[in-house]
Amino acid sequence: MRRLMRTLGLEAIYQKPRTSRPNPEHRVYPYLLRDLPIDRPGQVWCADVCYIPMWRGFLYLVAIMDWVSRFVLAWRLSNTLHADFCVDAVEAALATYGKPDIFNTDQGAQFTSDAFTDVLLEAGVRISMDGKGRFMDNIFVERLWRSLKYEEVYLKAYETAAEAKAGIGNWFTFYNEERPHQALGYRTPAAVYGGSSWNPSGRAVDMMDIADAMPTSPQPTTAAGFQLI
Repeated sequence: MRRLMRTLGLEAIYQKPRTSRPNPEHRVYPYLLRDLPIDRPGQVWCADVCYIPMWRGFLYLVAIMDWVSRFVLAWRLSNTLHADFCVDAVEAALATYGKPDIFNTDQGAQFTSDAFTDVLLEAGVRISMDGKGRFMDNIFVERLWRSLKYEEVYLKAYETAAEAKAGIGNWFTFYNEERPHQALGYRTPAAVYGGSSWNPSGRAVDMMDIADAMPTSPQPTTAAGFQLI
């Protein structure tokens, strides 16, 4: 039954892990994207955290995405909601792709923490945060999660963190490099992002390096050597 429900995209109604718990002691930054023309890669980056269901339990996934191109710049998996994995992901993106003008997130404690915001402030990036409860303010990442879960996660019953990292990593490479988007004129995110000076490599950055995606769909990759951080 569980396998069939995942294949059909059906979910039972139950309380799920909350990935955007605010911390009242953290500073919340204003939303800067309202009525702002966003028309070039590297102008605005965004980030979000989602949960990844496993055969037993779940993991947390953060992704850093370019707003215009939908290019996934970096991502990280964790078994806790501590800010460390989000900090690691944004540091990897900044180190490889330079810096955006604005970085937008929700008001989750990981993104409002000093550890995360200090990285952006030290890089000279302006910080923007969604209004409370306004998931539409970061809609492109929400669409990314939907595609990832329905095309990869719900079709796989990951038993280990290594399997999750291999499968998700393979899908992200396929998403960036092989999958055309109607909103991008049927170009891939990598092609659109690579049209600017911001993308030296054309690949998403992660703490692991997986095999190139196949031409039509993500293919299984070995999980050997991959470790959850």
